[in-house]
Amino acid sequence: LKARLDKEGLFDTKRKRVIPFLPKKIGIVTSITGAAIRDLLTVIRRRFQNIDIVIAPVLVQGKAAADQVAEALRDLNKFEDIDVIILGRGGGSIEELWTFNEEKVARAIFESRIPVISAVGHETDYTISDFVSDKRAPTPSAAGEIVVPEKKILQTELRHLNLRLVNTVLGSISVRKQKLEYIKRSAVYTRSDNLTANSKIILDQILKTLQKEIITKDRKSTRLNSSHITIS
Repeated sequence: LKARLDKEGLFDTKRKRVIPFLPKKIGIVTSITGAAIRDLLTVIRRRFQNIDIVIAPVLVQGKAAADQVAEALRDLNKFEDIDVIILGRGGGSIEELWTFNEEKVARAIFESRIPVISAVGHETDYTISDFVSDKRAPTPSAAGEIVVPEKKILQTELRHLNLRLVNTVLGSISVRKQKLEYIKRSAVYTRSDNLTANSKIILDQILKTLQKEIITKDRKSTRLNSSHITIS
């Protein structure tokens, strides 16, 4: 079965999707009575308690388990806001983990439009689900660490980035101030100021001359209009 699925391209690394850095909502397919769900919830809540979680409870071993797991994966894909799905269970014998070697489970993982993390058994346990999924986690607890960054670390990094941004902006402003002061003291700027001042003086003189000429012309026009011509 593994060879056949591999030949079909179900294990192709090129089709594997990137796990989102900070998912808003996580889907979990596992038993609600096992240790895996407790470990997952503990890790996720400890690292980033604000994240929403949707649990699809299933049997993880037995005759009905494969059908339930495949159906749960399809059900979670109906949610538009789930960013990643964790498929897992705790450790056990090869017979107890066999659900995750079933073809119907492998195809449900392959058909999922949402990235899937396989977290089945212990670190030494490998199943077909691990090869089909977008990411393998050695344990359910490790899946929680893979899918969720630690909030405190993110907050520290954001503070450092914010401080760097502020220092960069202040440094840029300081450099521009220095350049502006240099321009103000430069000969070009001083000469420009002198030219502007001289231009204002010349304009003032021209305006005064024009005003005088206008006044003179008005007086002449007035005298001309007020004179009388007599014809005898």
